[in-house]
Amino acid sequence: MAKPIVAIIGRPNVGKSTFFNYLAGKRISIVEDTPGVTRDRIYTEVEWRGRKFTLIDTGGIEPYAQDKIMLEMRNQAEIAIETADVIVFLVDLKDGVTPSDKEVASMLRKTKKPVILAVNKVDNIGEPPAEIYEFYNLGLGEFIAVSSIHGLGMGDLLDEIHKNFPEEKEEEADDDVIKVAIVGKPNVGKSSLLNKITGENRVIVSDVPGTTRDAIDVHVENEKGKFTFIDTAGIRRKSKIRENIEKYSVIRSWTAVERSDVCVIMIDAQEGVAEQDTKIAGFAHEQGKASIIVVNKWDLIEKETGTLEEYTEKIRNKLSFMTYAPVLFISAKTGLRINKLYDLIEYVHSQASVRIATGVLNDVLNEAIAMVQPPSDKGRRLKVYYITQSSVKPPTFILFVNRAELMHYSYERYLENQLRKSFGFEGTPIRFKLKQKGEG
Repeated sequence: MAKPIVAIIGRPNVGKSTFFNYLAGKRISIVEDTPGVTRDRIYTEVEWRGRKFTLIDTGGIEPYAQDKIMLEMRNQAEIAIETADVIVFLVDLKDGVTPSDKEVASMLRKTKKPVILAVNKVDNIGEPPAEIYEFYNLGLGEFIAVSSIHGLGMGDLLDEIHKNFPEEKEEEADDDVIKVAIVGKPNVGKSSLLNKITGENRVIVSDVPGTTRDAIDVHVENEKGKFTFIDTAGIRRKSKIRENIEKYSVIRSWTAVERSDVCVIMIDAQEGVAEQDTKIAGFAHEQGKASIIVVNKWDLIEKETGTLEEYTEKIRNKLSFMTYAPVLFISAKTGLRINKLYDLIEYVHSQASVRIATGVLNDVLNEAIAMVQPPSDKGRRLKVYYITQSSVKPPTFILFVNRAELMHYSYERYLENQLRKSFGFEGTPIRFKLKQKGEG
């Protein structure tokens, strides 16, 4: 299921970024003693008690400020509140209850969402200072004393966050349904494609980037099988984001990739593969998703002999980590080659689900080693004893070796190519895990 979203809300300079960085385990937010430093939201994945969630850091809410940047930050924080499943309202012990805190508390009470009040900068162990009790005046009930700098009270706070998560629902256990995420930059034609392949106007189509705000599930059953299409808000580079709401839609898009079995990565034929396209494709690759690269608006390209092959070659060069993904040239507007998409989705999904018998795998491995010897370093040569498949979607293989550090990236790529040559695996990444001799 989709991960819950937790938003950190509060006035500027109460320690939200330090708090965020502590939970994230790394320094992601800029920490500076100046209100307004964190202007854009920043998000990361956190895991507590076996449950993963997305944590959002926001710019501070200053209800009475008229400054343009502060107003912008307030808008972003409001969108984070709207998006979140659980809200952490961070206040500053040293400042006490301010009029701005009261305004923010009033806003949060109206959301009807779980709000956890965290009083920050309680930096000493033991009985909290008497002044902490004035925070009951915010009308949010019990509070938790924390120290973002020293990590005090964080376990209690995470327990409270965990307690307020929506109930974990398993995805429908229908193995026949293929979940397909349609991802790409804004205005590339994702909604138009969804409307065309489902045969009805289920999604608003507009030439204004960012029309689709949230991920929308559309269920389709036809002669090809059962499918759930997840249309997503367009993902664009941070510097190009103009509308605040798009920033939070990106979270939904990443979530859609995580939920999917197959990713349809859409590229605008007129623009070619942009830097953001490589990031979107890279995320799908890292998540181990079967993928299809769909080049839309092909009807608008002037063609001559070899145009399609030339364009394919450019895509292969730009997305060199994803050479396994088939490329389909379409027009969501005219319907060009749309009928091939269902077949491709089925095909790459089946390729990602292939299991190979251990004996057959080891025959291929031994032949590969006989053709190209494993690498050596300082007189020590890598020995690959055995291979077995541990899982599918993506196909994952365990290689039993003498020393894992002797495995070179280029030799791993060579073994991957030999597996693809023998078994296909078109449209899906392949994963290798190394186990040294003597490991459990």
